[in-house]
Amino acid sequence: MELADRLWQAIIDTGFNGALELPERLRTQVNAEFIGRVTSLLAANQQIQENVFLVDFPFDGQVLRVQATFADSDEILIGTRILMRYRLTIDFPARSVIVEVR
Repeated sequence: MELADRLWQAIIDTGFNGALELPERLRTQVNAEFIGRVTSLLAANQQIQENVFLVDFPFDGQVLRVQATFADSDEILIGTRILMRYRLTIDFPARSVIVEVR
């Protein structure tokens, strides 16, 4: 996905019920507005406290105003909350992922 004049790897994380986790370096590029803190539950029942922001995120030809956290990473994690209006089809033998509006 292209954002801030760069191509980023985006991963659809079906175990992530939030909207987005973005690389820290994108914070100034997405109009981030701090809205509070959230407790996130990770694998192995690990809980962490994170700052959460409203951001402007380009997705499927539009700019969405969604909640996001930031991490020291070079990947964008797309969670299930951002996909609520979409159908996600994973075809393992064909090694393809299709995201389409329902």
